[in-house]
Amino acid sequence: MASSISKLVVFITGTFISNNCWDEWMIYFESEGYKCIAPAWPYKEATAQELRNGPADGAISLNTITSLTDHFATLINALPKKPILIGHSLGGLIVQLLLQRGAGIAGVAIHSFPPQGVNRFWLSFLKVTWETMMLFTSGKKTYMISFRKWKYAIANAMTYEQQKQSYYSYAIPESKKIIRDTFKCKTKIDFKNPHPPLLLTSGSNDKVVPASMNYDNYKRYKHSSSITDYKEFEGHTHLIFALSSWNKEADFILYWLHGIRN
Repeated sequence: MASSISKLVVFITGTFISNNCWDEWMIYFESEGYKCIAPAWPYKEATAQELRNGPADGAISLNTITSLTDHFATLINALPKKPILIGHSLGGLIVQLLLQRGAGIAGVAIHSFPPQGVNRFWLSFLKVTWETMMLFTSGKKTYMISFRKWKYAIANAMTYEQQKQSYYSYAIPESKKIIRDTFKCKTKIDFKNPHPPLLLTSGSNDKVVPASMNYDNYKRYKHSSSITDYKEFEGHTHLIFALSSWNKEADFILYWLHGIRN
């Protein structure tokens, strides 16, 4: 299996972030011989600025975790061969769900949003997700993360100018249903089942998904014959794309992929 692993990569974006976040990663991976695609989520094909200026009751609000996972499964099934799946945040959770369906040959979950069963009772995690769920508001309208929340949770440990630039470049509105769905059984993983090789990464300064939560996610996998690996990156925050050290995670992922190929 290892020597024949695909060099086709599908990058899967997380919540509140435009898929242009993968631009540098795609160039980097393609320089190493990989073919890459980073499809936008449904109804998110426009630029970050255009999406921010769109109506709050736009089609983005229709997205659910099930429809999103089905969307990527359909897209992947149409490819000429099974790809490597690399997802960030909620995109990492989607990678875990897709691998459970057998949709990828290997997967990388970068600072992955936890599936059901992983301990979520971490103050910083609850502080971020409680507001974004907007439980007492209509699910027919999207939620746009504020710059204040972006600075605190997504782009912490950066300069103000870096925070402002990253918000302008990446921040987009999100479906409230998506976040609400992640607290339901729709994100259940059968951790005892065999699965393709999976790497989970975390950042020590991540306020959205703390490293300890990522580690708990990793430790849940029980199938002894399946490859499951974990790596924590010192100083990394949730928004890995805006860090000058983003290539440290990219390099380790490439190293890991090379390892499972040989």
